[in-house]
Amino acid sequence: MRTWREASGVGTAMRLVLAGAAAGAMGWGIRGQYGHETGAMIAGLLVSLVIVLGIRPDASRHAALRAVAFGTIGVGFGGAMTYGQTLGLSHDPALVGHWDALRWSLLGVALKGAVWIGWFGACLGMGLSPVRYRAREMALLMLALVGATFVGTWLFNAPFDPDARVLPHLYFSADWHWQPDAPSLTPRREVWGGLLVALVALAGYVRVVRRDAATLRLLRWGVVGGGLGFPLGQSLQAWHAWNPEMFASGVWASLDPHINWWNTMETTFGAVMGTAVTWGAWRHRHAWAPMTTPAVTSLPAGFEWVGITTHVVLLVLAEFTDVPVLGRYADITLLMGVLPLALVAEGRWAPAVLALPGTLLPIAGKTVRRLVYEEQAIAPLAGWLLYAVVPLALMGAAAWWLTRRRDLEDETGRGARRDVRRALLLATWTCVALNFAFFAYPWPWAPWTTRTLHALVFFACAGVVTWVSRDGEFLHPG
Repeated sequence: MRTWREASGVGTAMRLVLAGAAAGAMGWGIRGQYGHETGAMIAGLLVSLVIVLGIRPDASRHAALRAVAFGTIGVGFGGAMTYGQTLGLSHDPALVGHWDALRWSLLGVALKGAVWIGWFGACLGMGLSPVRYRAREMALLMLALVGATFVGTWLFNAPFDPDARVLPHLYFSADWHWQPDAPSLTPRREVWGGLLVALVALAGYVRVVRRDAATLRLLRWGVVGGGLGFPLGQSLQAWHAWNPEMFASGVWASLDPHINWWNTMETTFGAVMGTAVTWGAWRHRHAWAPMTTPAVTSLPAGFEWVGITTHVVLLVLAEFTDVPVLGRYADITLLMGVLPLALVAEGRWAPAVLALPGTLLPIAGKTVRRLVYEEQAIAPLAGWLLYAVVPLALMGAAAWWLTRRRDLEDETGRGARRDVRRALLLATWTCVALNFAFFAYPWPWAPWTTRTLHALVFFACAGVVTWVSRDGEFLHPG
């Protein structure tokens, strides 16, 4: 007999979208503690795992991890965009009450959010698509898109000479237009134009050259999710800044000291983008590849491991050192994506390694740096073991297990489904645990801080993902 999940399309869609929203809210909220590119990959990993497990429960282990790795890498590209000052236009004390600045701020974050999550939708779509993208193709395509970013930056984000007060016409950061009498402003260089032109070029390639309509559809859903989620989240933060009288008495007065409004913005953004991309993937579920057999893995093992090692070393050096050349390399996020996307396209080990321990590596490193060296909250040996060695060993073991078992698929796919679900739960609870440590363990029975409420929100989101995926199936798409 068919279960109620099989019988009710609405019920199954709602179940999957709930998990996607929870994964997005949790992942993007946790991202705020860890930074732009690599932090965003937490949300990309969790939402991608939910989507793949939900719409393709029969996927092989390798095919599932390949799609997840595409989405995880893709969501990092938008992290190059500066947005703190853009948000500030709508909630900084000096601009509260300035309606034009508020509208410009929300327009700016809508644009940047649309571009950011548009890249996520595009890359995840390429991983799910029945069109097969090869390693050489991905390398050449990404290099061409790097060139497109320079064109787009020149078109939309130049000229930029803050010393002479010369800024681009379409500029969404700190600007003397809004604060002409400000004693000192430090405008930031914007790069959204480069990523926008590159995204448009990618859309043209997948549609015209590869005739990949499925990827283009998920790109559009990413644009919708980011374009709505970022301004909606910021509207809550701006509402708080614009209405101080509401928080001077009553219930809000007692809650306000415990609410991190920046985290509220991030969590809302993540929930909306997770909802949109998950719904888009479900809505077009019949367009995706069956994924019942492992994807093509034609890269020589030695070449693949040299590539993985090179990428990891460059990533670590870019994140944790101040070498100017590496900093510039990290700033051009599409350039950072050339090697990993090529490896994931046709590699055997790269999908699992780059998606699981590869995503966690900078997060674990930043947790150690914060708690061991900056706050000195724990002894170095204990801190390294607890916050880096053990989590990375678990993720590495999961990657090894999933890859080594790629040829052990059964006819129903249940074995692979269980393993992918375990990877989802491991990634979910490991990220929540590291963030809880980063938050200095804000237990609900201790005196509440601005971190306590959001720690509980993240635990609740992790609980939702765990509960919804408890049978390892989510649903059987019809």
